[in-house]
Amino acid sequence: MAFIRKRSNRYYLVHSVREKGGVRQIHLASLGRRPVITDDLIRGVTGKHPWVQIDWRDIKEKASQEAIKPVGAYAEYLRELLADVRNVHLGIADLQLPALEMTNDRELKGRLMTELRLLRGTLDVKLNLARKGRYLSFRA
Repeated sequence: MAFIRKRSNRYYLVHSVREKGGVRQIHLASLGRRPVITDDLIRGVTGKHPWVQIDWRDIKEKASQEAIKPVGAYAEYLRELLADVRNVHLGIADLQLPALEMTNDRELKGRLMTELRLLRGTLDVKLNLARKGRYLSFRA
């Protein structure tokens, strides 16, 4: 049976196997600081470990429950998130759009623009919630 295990501030998908009277854990996937189960992760684990039967619905549910905990419980998580946001901000600020136009990789340009639009949409939603006084009791 596969399950999510937390070690320090990281999450892992593991599976226990009985061997020679003992139990050994097999590392199936690293989930990072916030456990997120994506379709790519499912394909990767299923491809590497086809013999392991995993209840993906249960794992996704537990991952979403675990993902909420750090936000509410740990100021350290919020500090790390703030640092990540700052790094993304600086990376986008340094992005030279004329140089992007000179690349021949159309797929890369399209993916970048899609991700920037998605980021803008996510930020708009969060800022609108904060503006309306939901979820945040302070205003920036």
